[in-house]
Amino acid sequence: MTIAIIGGAGFVGTRLAKIFDRSDCKYEIFDKVLDGDNYIDITIPETLDVLHRVKDLKLIINLAAEHTDNVYPVSLYDKVNVEGSKNICTFCSSNNIQNIIFTSSVAVYGESSLCLNEQGPINFFNDYGRTKFEAENVYRKWFQEKESERNLTIIRPAVILGEGNRGNVYNLINQIYKRRFLMIGDGKNIKSMAYVENVAKFISYSRNFSGYSLYNYIDKPDYNMNSLVKFIRKILFNRETTGIRIPYFFGLLIGYIFDLVSLISNKKLSISSIRVKKFVSSSCFESTVNETKFKAPISLEEGIKKTIKYEFLD
Repeated sequence: MTIAIIGGAGFVGTRLAKIFDRSDCKYEIFDKVLDGDNYIDITIPETLDVLHRVKDLKLIINLAAEHTDNVYPVSLYDKVNVEGSKNICTFCSSNNIQNIIFTSSVAVYGESSLCLNEQGPINFFNDYGRTKFEAENVYRKWFQEKESERNLTIIRPAVILGEGNRGNVYNLINQIYKRRFLMIGDGKNIKSMAYVENVAKFISYSRNFSGYSLYNYIDKPDYNMNSLVKFIRKILFNRETTGIRIPYFFGLLIGYIFDLVSLISNKKLSISSIRVKKFVSSSCFESTVNETKFKAPISLEEGIKKTIKYEFLD
């Protein structure tokens, strides 16, 4: 069979493609940043018609999402994450495609100091988490229409890090590297994370699942912010310290100042009040992935080392 990776030109998709290359798996990448027959914008149903040319298409993996913290207008979260998912399900129903893998997010749980597994309560606090959960329900509805014939896997990764990513973990490392980092709060809040190579490997592994499956994806053990910052500083500077520490309220004030600067300059900045709030919040999660016998190829510690080496030391 052939697999269509929608949103496949992005951070996770390019890693997944390399895994498929090594396993001689037939696939094609589609993305709104590509041209010609590989262009798909999931918010425009007509663009999905290019999938008709894919011979023996049996599985769609949807990695496409609106996910950054500072999306404007916020309606884009609904347009891409929810309406885009509806368009994919409509296409699959109309073209007898019975297999979908969808990457959601642990953002559907919101902030949590408790280590929640897949049965944890849904308690999103932003539009990203809300629309990811609504998208999940779109896919669940599609699956339930023909449960005996269809296969659906939903994967909720924790924050993903890795070489080439420009998300929150990269921003943290970059601030430390440039000696602009200030530790906000007591640093005892826990952060579950996932290394991109492992996430992509699990997506590939999940092609073998049947029926309905829902998994968080987390690489253990978890770090709290104190231990994570110390580990990063040790790799960068051989100093196992957290550096200067400031109270949360002062850090949040700095975030609001950057929000104002961003609004006036119409530029996206690496510091914002939302990111400050995320920094001091706990996001601890568990997973039942081990029950599938999946083994992550790279430890989280090694993944962090590889990321820092690639981005800052080589």
